[in-house]
Amino acid sequence: MARDLGPKCRVCRREGMKLFLKGERCLTEKCAIERRSYPPGEHGRGRIKQSEYLLQLREKQKARRYYGLLEKQFRNYYEKASKQQGITGEVLLRMLELRLDNVVYRLGFAASRSQARQLVRHGHFQVNGRRVNIPSFQVRADQIISTRPGSSAEQVIRDATDLTASVAPWLQADHDNLTGKVLRAPERTEIDTPVSEQLIVELYSK
Repeated sequence: MARDLGPKCRVCRREGMKLFLKGERCLTEKCAIERRSYPPGEHGRGRIKQSEYLLQLREKQKARRYYGLLEKQFRNYYEKASKQQGITGEVLLRMLELRLDNVVYRLGFAASRSQARQLVRHGHFQVNGRRVNIPSFQVRADQIISTRPGSSAEQVIRDATDLTASVAPWLQADHDNLTGKVLRAPERTEIDTPVSEQLIVELYSK
């Protein structure tokens, strides 16, 4: 499984905002953004010329890191989205939101997307009663996500639900029984990803 093993707090500082990559730590004063809000590196506090390309690149990098994808994976999602009907940027975000690891995180069954990805990879979740260990699995409307019976990660998942204040309106969660359901595909207004998808489309359209 390809993944970025670099320091996660450094990524948030680079993007200048919390991407909630470390779960509960992001909600405390230990969060790197709270302590050092400037970009990492020797020239982190210097002035940076904001060119059009840089703005587009930063939005793409922000979205890619937010969902925990490598460049090739993210590019593949864009190419698939560009071939579907609808606004490419919105289709792209919808596809990313419907990844199984993201749905698990949105349901509150994991403290972060990286934890959700690990739980899925280790086979702790089922989709419509069938074990699925592929984080990129595209979940569809009316499908039910549940923990595998006898899962050794049940307590970890229950601890994560305690950190969840609310669940996205396109999802339905039962934290007592650790089950969730995808009611429908999310609308753009229901996706709180802090990116401007149009800038990503402009970057890849060059």
